[in-house]
Amino acid sequence: MTKGTILVIDDQKDLADLVRRSLEQEGFDVILAMDGTSGLKIATSHRPDLVVLDLSMPDIDGLEVCQRLKGDPRHVRIPILVLSARASAADRILGLELGADDYLVKPFVPRELVARVKALLRRPGDRTSTTATIRMGDLTVDLHAHHALLRGKALPLTAAEFRILAHLALHPGRAFSRDEIIEAALHSDAAVTVRTVDAHVVGIRKALGDAAEYVLTVRSVGYRMLSADEIESQARGRE
Repeated sequence: MTKGTILVIDDQKDLADLVRRSLEQEGFDVILAMDGTSGLKIATSHRPDLVVLDLSMPDIDGLEVCQRLKGDPRHVRIPILVLSARASAADRILGLELGADDYLVKPFVPRELVARVKALLRRPGDRTSTTATIRMGDLTVDLHAHHALLRGKALPLTAAEFRILAHLALHPGRAFSRDEIIEAALHSDAAVTVRTVDAHVVGIRKALGDAAEYVLTVRSVGYRMLSADEIESQARGRE
């Protein structure tokens, strides 16, 4: 029985074949796309469980492919593992900001690639949630459309900020450490640090404006989202 379908988008045939063989040996079905245009079409027609994506391609850059996939409600919950020779922290952070779930630098060890794929497919979060829309007070988080609304107005969140907000909203009242937030909503690579989480939370609170209090700092732990009861209690207290 197959463990899932993986779409590999990479214009380097030798490397794409190596990725395919490594994943097929672990029981995955693999579909290859040699450019971004065909990769986007295959993602729509086959709905893979995960995408392995190269950044440097001749027609559509991998970053744009990532952005298009994460901006489409049909694909927003599909994990994306970027596989790239671009090794700088700036490149990795940009890829994550645009929606990538993990980033592996070439050259890579096939066993590490397989391990990261398996980890992404095990990762809890909005990808596996059966709840499409979360409503908490004046806040609505739409997991399918990949946007959040406050009193009906869309919040200007980056992809990473949305994933953090969605993760906290899926578990209201529960405190998460910064490392747990990195694992569940961002990335385990060294380019993402606890300071990165703090910066994203600042962005989330700025977007929330007068509802910034929905996201609490838990001293010596990390962050949590207010529960629905807490939000309702706050609203009553202001009346």
